[in-house]
Amino acid sequence: MTEQKEKLRIDKYLWSIRLFKTRSQAADACDKGKVKWLGNTAKASKTVNVGEEYEVKTEARKWVIRVTALLHNRVAYTEAIKFYVDITPAEELERLNFQAATFHTGKRLSKIGRPTKKQRRDLGDFLENE
Repeated sequence: MTEQKEKLRIDKYLWSIRLFKTRSQAADACDKGKVKWLGNTAKASKTVNVGEEYEVKTEARKWVIRVTALLHNRVAYTEAIKFYVDITPAEELERLNFQAATFHTGKRLSKIGRPTKKQRRDLGDFLENE
């Protein structure tokens, strides 16, 4: 590889390992302070080095990743996960599982919400008898 090819911006790296759908989303996250390195906000132009650890907040979750290799182009997810190690603390993952279990999906729980056909009939019968 050439010397120029070895330098890789953090926004391009986060896009290539598929933490963000677009490179501009990765750059926006950097600008808004959602990407941290050594506790400080990382600019989109920061050069990535192997062994560095980053805290990244995406829409879905908070990641703590360690760079294991540099990836310059976007590849399939199965390939991309070989270029970083997810070292997110267990309590963050547990919080996500709890949140996912309680997240409102739009479906009503059984026996809650609109009355069933039988309940509507019973209610109609009750109101007619008054």
